Amino acid sequence: MQGKTAIITGGGSGFGRETAIKLAERGANISIVDVSKEQGNETVKLCKEIGVDAIFIEADVSKVEDVKRYVAETVERFGKIDMFFNNAGISGSGVLTLECPDDEFEAIVNVNLKGAFYGLKYVANEMLKTGGGSIVNTASLGGVVGIPTLGAYSATKHAIIGLSKTIAGEYGRENIRINAIAPGTNETPMVKAFPSEAIQAMAEAVPMGRLGQPHEVANVVAFLLSDDASYIHGAVISIDGGAAAL
Repeated sequence: MQGKTAIITGGGSGFGRETAIKLAERGANISIVDVSKEQGNETVKLCKEIGVDAIFIEADVSKVEDVKRYVAETVERFGKIDMFFNNAGISGSGVLTLECPDDEFEAIVNVNLKGAFYGLKYVANEMLKTGGGSIVNTASLGGVVGIPTLGAYSATKHAIIGLSKTIAGEYGRENIRINAIAPGTNETPMVKAFPSEAIQAMAEAVPMGRLGQPHEVANVVAFLLSDDASYIHGAVISIDGGAAAL
């Protein structure tokens, strides 16, 4: 990945930050996109300490003009886009699906689905100008099975899988290689804030008996973005300790 460029949305924490570090360790330049300036700049700092170039772009992926801007600023800085981790997302408040407030449903769709689509559209169009590239979309265990109390989230993640498979069929011959990941529950900052008994219950529900770690997801993303995964296209990779197997 030496000298290649990656955009990572939601790069300020969790899977995004861990993936940024993995790609930086392999020599990639990194464009970090996040709504949190503090967290995004911290990820940039960590990448630069490894020895690569990195920039932070504050952007709301649900706003198409922000997406166009993060794409343009990345190209201006690095010349092209080789890899895209389309990762930013939100989960919702955890209510029964039919009780989800209209404004919450709209916000989840705007970030998780529209934001991912805008990213795919404008990043892939840049990749097409320079010979192609590799994309990984963050779906979820909730994109493979239904998740009670996270209906809107689960619906958008099912949609991410549909987008990934469709674009794989449409653009494979244009050297746009695209896959999706379906992580289960991981020990992210959001999950760590839950009550300890809730965390334990989530862990016990996983066949491996534990929650995932963000670096375990990042390892898979880095592989899928790399040339080592050159014939993996249109796949959905579960990273969930066996949860989807139940």
